[in-house]
Amino acid sequence: MEMFKLSEIKELIKLVDESSVQELEIENEGSRLSIRKPGKTEYVQAAAVQPQMIAAPQVQSAAVVSEAAPQVDTTSHLHKIVSPMVGTFYRASSPETGPFVSAGDKVVEKTTVCIIEAMKLMNELDADIKGEIVEVLVENGQLVEYGQPLFLVKPE
Repeated sequence: MEMFKLSEIKELIKLVDESSVQELEIENEGSRLSIRKPGKTEYVQAAAVQPQMIAAPQVQSAAVVSEAAPQVDTTSHLHKIVSPMVGTFYRASSPETGPFVSAGDKVVEKTTVCIIEAMKLMNELDADIKGEIVEVLVENGQLVEYGQPLFLVKPE
């Protein structure tokens, strides 16, 4: 019984890596070779098919991962109005009325900015700061989590 040669395995890895093939499995004279490419990492496993199951060591080659440019936080100077509870976010008191606030609107501490529906109760959320709404971070009717940012406000 002949196992696959290391040079043959390396060549097959290279061919699979350079192609769109995600998995390759070969059986030859009682030996089996399986190469899988999940994501960007390759795993190679070669084993005998005979009952004694002589397994070759597993070979793994690390993927080249490109580092993304570091994210710059451009919102650090802005205040976040966050959800005080889990619920459904509504920008207006009813579908027929306009939103409480939009980007560019000025708010004070007691300005109602949205409604959060939780357990069939409508809870008005007031701005907790004086400033200008820069961005609405969630969509009307979207489920929101406790502590999730809803609005970005430029403080005055």
